[in-house]
Amino acid sequence: MQSPSTPRVALISGASRGIGLAIARELLANGWCISAGTRSPTDAFDGFPAERVHRARFDAEDAASEDAWIADAMARYGRIDALIHNAGILSKSSVVEATDDEFDRLFAVNVKSPMRLTRKAWPHLIAAGAGKVLVMASLAGKRVRAPEGTLYAMSKFAALALAHGIRHCGDPHQIRCTAICPGFVATDMADGVPAEIKTRLTQPEDIARMARLVLELPPSASVAEIPVSWQVESEY
Repeated sequence: MQSPSTPRVALISGASRGIGLAIARELLANGWCISAGTRSPTDAFDGFPAERVHRARFDAEDAASEDAWIADAMARYGRIDALIHNAGILSKSSVVEATDDEFDRLFAVNVKSPMRLTRKAWPHLIAAGAGKVLVMASLAGKRVRAPEGTLYAMSKFAALALAHGIRHCGDPHQIRCTAICPGFVATDMADGVPAEIKTRLTQPEDIARMARLVLELPPSASVAEIPVSWQVESEY
């Protein structure tokens, strides 16, 4: 087990904007070190202590980038305490309209890459003791609301199942996995919604606070899912 006296380290995919960036900033503001996996270079972390920020190239469609990211993060920090699967892509195709190529790409990014990353980081999470995995799923992974969201929902149902699978596999090692399942969040995906609705949406910073709470809980608290909606739904 790693020494508790050194800062904890979290790897965050898709950390350059939206929810991923909010989580990264929340953790940095509370003593964590982060390794931000992004497809392109980013200046989003300028102003934070350089020794607590590691920038790495990560492309969910390039498995080699996953290996390089984990190796670079370990070389930089010597430990991985948490893995946050935030990178993902959206689809507005129905299951009767989607092409095979769209299906393959959506599942490659939203499901297959997080599974691979977890497998590759697993020995380091075990070594850290009480490691954490966070899967940014979606309310789309718990209910299907419209035809145009059905392919995306399929990928998020699978991501939610992945989170539960990791949770069971991690139990002997006190590795806890939680799926956070937000509805509509005020990120760039919401740029086209009317202003009166956008002001009511869940904020990325709200999700980030929940993420940090889960990451900092002891292993005696296993939290399987956190569903979050910006409005009152029948189930959520």
